[in-house]
Amino acid sequence: MRAHDVIVTKRDGGRMSDQQIDWFIATYASTDEIADEQAAALVMAIFLNGMEPDELAHWTGAMIDSGDRLDLSSIDRPTVDKHSTGGVGDKISLIVVPLLAACGAAVPQLSGRGLGHTGGTLDKMESIPGWSAQMSLDEMRHQLNTIGGVIAGASSSLAPADRKLYALRDVTGTVESIPLIASSIMSKKIAEGTDALTLDVKVGSGAFMPDLPQADALARAMVRIGEAHGVATSALVTRMDDVLGVAAGNALEVAEAIDVLSGSGPPDVVELSLALAGDMARLAGLDVDPAAVLASGAGMESFEAMVSAQGGDLSAGLPVARHRRVVAAVDGGVVQAVDARRVGVAAWHLGAGRARKEDPVSATAGVMCLVRPGDKVAPGDPVLELHSDDEARLDRAAHELSAAVRVTDEPVEVPPIVIETVSGSR
Repeated sequence: MRAHDVIVTKRDGGRMSDQQIDWFIATYASTDEIADEQAAALVMAIFLNGMEPDELAHWTGAMIDSGDRLDLSSIDRPTVDKHSTGGVGDKISLIVVPLLAACGAAVPQLSGRGLGHTGGTLDKMESIPGWSAQMSLDEMRHQLNTIGGVIAGASSSLAPADRKLYALRDVTGTVESIPLIASSIMSKKIAEGTDALTLDVKVGSGAFMPDLPQADALARAMVRIGEAHGVATSALVTRMDDVLGVAAGNALEVAEAIDVLSGSGPPDVVELSLALAGDMARLAGLDVDPAAVLASGAGMESFEAMVSAQGGDLSAGLPVARHRRVVAAVDGGVVQAVDARRVGVAAWHLGAGRARKEDPVSATAGVMCLVRPGDKVAPGDPVLELHSDDEARLDRAAHELSAAVRVTDEPVEVPPIVIETVSGSR
């Protein structure tokens, strides 16, 4: 087997054989026999020519087989997880993981850190004093059996081929490929060992996928992969033109998640949390109403137990920024939109995000959206509030947000946050 032959097969629009895929992924992940430039050439060929569904399923399986697959067979509860493709203000994992645990499921949420204008679940949780993302597999299994929910850092032994390929895609202009995105996400999620998976595929100005046809194609590709590997999978395609909820920033989003678990919180966050939780419960075979469980306070109890088990102390309070600045409305009218991408970039520059994986993040930095689509504002009304420990960052962020809140003279109808549901065969 030669890398050159595999590259030529895909370059010419052919289907790589199962043997070619297995050899290429295993060899590239564990040896130096395949050069980075050869792997980059294959990735570009996939970017340009795509992959057939069965080819993509096998490619994903080879990526899974490049590392470990967690064994959750000792868990006494049905296992289910969710994954979001990322958005601004997306704190939904902090809500649905403890909520599903309270519903009777085990949720092994192995998460990552933020990069760019979208935040990472681990960055948010690490704003809680004492909380640790590091857990052994035995600790994880124990917590899943006793509490039902885990939010932790993903092991480097899961789908190591994906890390090498992603690094190449990042520097070769091949990130925006539906088969490569789908296999990257699903290889890690399937390697977690969960029996069921609900995907939150975001679309809009603040999402990785800006238009609906692309988001729909990605959702369907990931559902097919999950089903091909024996994981009950479905996807909700959801709007991400506006900031999700009110808060964008690590500790600010934790506080908002706690509000939802305590029975309040922004309506759109509650709506999406219950939609995803309902789908997860269905896939897990649970006959339970997540809305009733949320109203009972059991989800908050699960969150407190999860945080405490991982060393966190909610009673110590969340960190608060030393500096704040209000951005006022320039025009009067009805709020049409609060641009998610602008808010996300501003939060990033305030210190909530990172440009490189090794960069530190601020727990306190972020943006609070004081108005939502449909609200009426007058010139001079406060519409956004900036938070940062570094006062020098406020000027740039305020400038970036000068056009983030768009107003109109016409009434604004806010559409449902869930656009469509893509279900598998089960």
